[in-house]
Amino acid sequence: MNEELGLTDRQFQQGLVVFYPLYILAEIPSNLILKKVTPRIWLAVLTFLWGLFCLVLGLVKNFDQFIALRALLGLAEGGLFPGMVLYLSTIYTRSELGLRIGILYTSTSLSSGFGGLLARAMGAVGNRGGLTAWRWIFVIEGLFVSHIPNHVKLAIRWCLTDRTQTILCAVFTWVMLPNNLHTAAFLTQEEKDHAMARQSGALSGNMNELKEKFAWSEVRRAFAYPLVWLTACAYFGLLSGIYSIGIFLPTIILKLGYTAHEAQLMTVPPYAVAATMTLIVAFASDRLKARGVVMLCTMPIAIIGYAVIANVGNEFPKVKYGATIMMATGIYSSVPPVLAWLSNNSAGHYKRATTAAIQLSIANCGGILAVFLYPDVDAPAFRRGHTIVMGLLIAGWFL
Repeated sequence: MNEELGLTDRQFQQGLVVFYPLYILAEIPSNLILKKVTPRIWLAVLTFLWGLFCLVLGLVKNFDQFIALRALLGLAEGGLFPGMVLYLSTIYTRSELGLRIGILYTSTSLSSGFGGLLARAMGAVGNRGGLTAWRWIFVIEGLFVSHIPNHVKLAIRWCLTDRTQTILCAVFTWVMLPNNLHTAAFLTQEEKDHAMARQSGALSGNMNELKEKFAWSEVRRAFAYPLVWLTACAYFGLLSGIYSIGIFLPTIILKLGYTAHEAQLMTVPPYAVAATMTLIVAFASDRLKARGVVMLCTMPIAIIGYAVIANVGNEFPKVKYGATIMMATGIYSSVPPVLAWLSNNSAGHYKRATTAAIQLSIANCGGILAVFLYPDVDAPAFRRGHTIVMGLLIAGWFL
């Protein structure tokens, strides 16, 4: 991509960074209007725009178009994840939320793994229909079915059987997603009553929250809540690690002697192990009705992994690969507890909407940091970056 668009390393880095400011700024406003616009419409709109901007990224011709679309992509994507977490908190009880967030977040780790498979498949597709291989990655991930240019039609059958596309997911969301338990068309009235009875007395999804009107006092109450800042800073360390793994993992795998295509396939196991562990930890967290204590057990797994990879020489790539699996496992499995913890303890829809968005806004600044922690001059050891992330995780453990 850099070669075809004539991007320097600095311009590419700018393109990575410009995604985050609008991503972060969008989170609080997006969560505050979610209830008014309704989850069915708002989450579908964000998903549609995300897929559309992703598709168009595959058609850019220069740096200006690249950086503009990266910024728009951040704006569309920013409200989606906090909105989904907020939505889940209105449907499930507190002791069920950890596993549900775990299932949601597992899609993140699995998508990172399947991203490697997709890149491998794109390498096999090569340059077709007037598009180079890197462009196909963006086009296929964001593909929609209407008004498709002729040169895109070549890949429709393949991509539809390979994975559900982002814009198609938006349509499915708009058609199928109920705004709340009362509007779930697939439930009978008896089932709706039972679901609401389960929520009776809970801090999420009760009748008072359904009738709650927006008030700035609830927003201020969220900003004054100490748990927001403690969990957000801990989550900042976790996300710094998540964003960083994708940067240095291919370098480690190439040192194992694999070709570039084989290396893409070898990025899958760390994320697959992390996804499995995330579900196990989320289930245990719900059963134990504990969040912080669980994180105290999972975060050290990642800390040990970073300590190993920062101090082992490049002549031991297999050890580094094993450490990467530990890092991914410890980080990803810590996310559902930290998200559920704050949601469990934020009463009132608009306070919870704000606390969730603040937490994710601060944490996602880790993406900006990760871009600068792993410059090419530090490759392939990246000791400085590994040591900084390890320090952030240790600080997060104490927080």
